[in-house]
Amino acid sequence: MKIGFYSPYLDTFGGGERYILTLASHLSKNNQVDVFWDDVTIKAPLARFLRIDLTKIDFEKNIFNKKFLSKALTTKKYDLLFILSDGSVPTTLAPRNILHFQVPFIFPKPSFITKIKLKNYQHVVVNSNFTKKFIDKSFQVNSKVIYPPVDIKLAKVSPKEKIILSVGRFSAAQLHPKKQETLIDVFKEISKEAPGWRLILIGQAKKEDQKYLRSLRKQSRGFAIRIKENVSADGLSQIYAKASIYWHATGFGEDEAKNPEKMEHFGIATVESCASGAVPVVIGKGGQREIVEDGKNGFLWSTKTQLFEKTLELIKHPDLMDKLSRAAISSSTRFSTQKFINDYEKIIFS
Repeated sequence: MKIGFYSPYLDTFGGGERYILTLASHLSKNNQVDVFWDDVTIKAPLARFLRIDLTKIDFEKNIFNKKFLSKALTTKKYDLLFILSDGSVPTTLAPRNILHFQVPFIFPKPSFITKIKLKNYQHVVVNSNFTKKFIDKSFQVNSKVIYPPVDIKLAKVSPKEKIILSVGRFSAAQLHPKKQETLIDVFKEISKEAPGWRLILIGQAKKEDQKYLRSLRKQSRGFAIRIKENVSADGLSQIYAKASIYWHATGFGEDEAKNPEKMEHFGIATVESCASGAVPVVIGKGGQREIVEDGKNGFLWSTKTQLFEKTLELIKHPDLMDKLSRAAISSSTRFSTQKFINDYEKIIFS
């Protein structure tokens, strides 16, 4: 088969790119696979950062930037196209097409033209039931949930230290900001009750994020808080392994019904923490609820007070911490890379 992949966000090196390139890498073993992007030099840094084998994949000029006729004729040369949507539905004449949504877009009823375009897509796939709820209503479809791939085989579990970890890009302006300032506020109170504990915040930071990063450093002064930028995959794995608790606050203070895009649409970092035995104490919004069952493999919270109290309960009850840590490791297998591949093979080769 000749298969093409397209993401309008390829240079963000994010979860959506990990999603589509994991599938592209797998399919490239036995098929011709092209990725559409004008800057073809992006291939090497993408492979390094995401730790995905892209050697058998060709990066081609972006056909979706071409005029309608040229684009349509080029798509016809492919047996299958996989497209990550930015909210639009691209025109394609390929005989088989998959449209994937990472973001729970809210739109009025789809236009007549959009409905016509959607008829060329055999499958609409989303990354969580949370996303599905909004996509199905916005586009009048019945999407299929295939959770993102998490390479849990790479997870390490080391003797646990007094570390609370949170992972997410440092940005106050992105689509769904990680609300690290909220976590810092709560940790300051935790540190009064549980001396010796540390908070480690890890994330990517671009030039435009530096102002926000400086504000976080200023807010953290005088407390056992470390802020680390652009940590390598191996370095992150080692910290996951030592962390006892994992925090996540994306969506705090936001209206989930009105602004679902500001929630965590799934939560790959939460699954990675679970696989390493860090007990997740995460906000009970968005896709986080599909990963964490409150009191069974971690805790969910909605207020700063709840985050404080549930974290302190873990710290003061090591037996509970150990029980939930083991449950978190076990539950992470639901989101393995192999399950992701198996789910896609069913719809691609059926």
